[in-house]
Amino acid sequence: MRAGPASSPCLVVTLGEPSGVGPDIALDAYRRRAERKLAPFAVFADPAMLRARADRLGYDIPFREIDSPDETAAAFAAALPILPLVNRQDERPGRLDPFNALGTVEAIDRAAAAVLDGRAGAMVTGPIDKKALYDAGFRHPGHTEYLADLCAARGAGSFMPVMLLAGPELSCVPVTIHVPLRDVPELLTTALIVETGRIVADHYVRHFGIARPRIAVSGLNPHAGERGAIGREDEDVIAPAVARLAAEGIQAFGPLPADTMFHAEARAGYDVALCMYHDQALIPAKALAFDETVNVTLGLPLIRTSPDHGTAATLAGTGRARPASFMAALVLADRMVRRAAIRAA
Repeated sequence: MRAGPASSPCLVVTLGEPSGVGPDIALDAYRRRAERKLAPFAVFADPAMLRARADRLGYDIPFREIDSPDETAAAFAAALPILPLVNRQDERPGRLDPFNALGTVEAIDRAAAAVLDGRAGAMVTGPIDKKALYDAGFRHPGHTEYLADLCAARGAGSFMPVMLLAGPELSCVPVTIHVPLRDVPELLTTALIVETGRIVADHYVRHFGIARPRIAVSGLNPHAGERGAIGREDEDVIAPAVARLAAEGIQAFGPLPADTMFHAEARAGYDVALCMYHDQALIPAKALAFDETVNVTLGLPLIRTSPDHGTAATLAGTGRARPASFMAALVLADRMVRRAAIRAA
């Protein structure tokens, strides 16, 4: 089941871990909404917790509690719309408490449902703390995997989520993500690379308006294996995947040596880099534009973006958390919603 374009272009926001900077950056983004001409967004939150954080930060922000995302646009110019949570949350910056977990998960559940039902265009998620959720009984590997399960529960089949780090200078996708480096060679298969490449190509067409996205595929080993002299994975696993993608009409090429594919001249030759493991993708993306890079989840029947950083609990409540990546996530989510609406028209 794929959600159609929302009747309202509003975005819904989840704050993630309330003891982290999620509340801070959402509040600051609303204060600065005119700087980036942000689309209307509503926040799933405990109103008392969010008001307390605003008071701690010294932000004079008016709030309006609403019953449905449909009310967001009418409220947004004068007040930050809040969709109140049933589960209460404590406002204690930097202090993890499993008590807050029910509200964190409730927000994710309700935001995903709003997008899947067409009552909102996209969800923008604040960073969670998995340890806090695990201590409260959460049994999913992470945020993205939980969203995939929520989507699967709403329709037939299953979904394969793909992480895209989208930045102004470089966009990267890791084929394997949060796994030990020693496990990558065994997990990396031709089929996995092909399926990841298909999902990336499809989303670039549908959500970014690029008819034939150019996908640069990295090698795994130094110098892409030196034709098998430094490991066989590049020749035996990655090259066949690139050939299969190309045979399907996808403009993929590689495997390329990872140490030479991220400089400015090389980046000009592709739209997105398909990398073999987490740090191979995230290090260059964050090094080039940490504050402007957005984490986008591909492969799900909803649009979801998030900032590229974690909870940063030591900055929570201090006023020193920078909202740039979160604001970029809002901007990109709105752009993807509008692109999807154009294609559906």
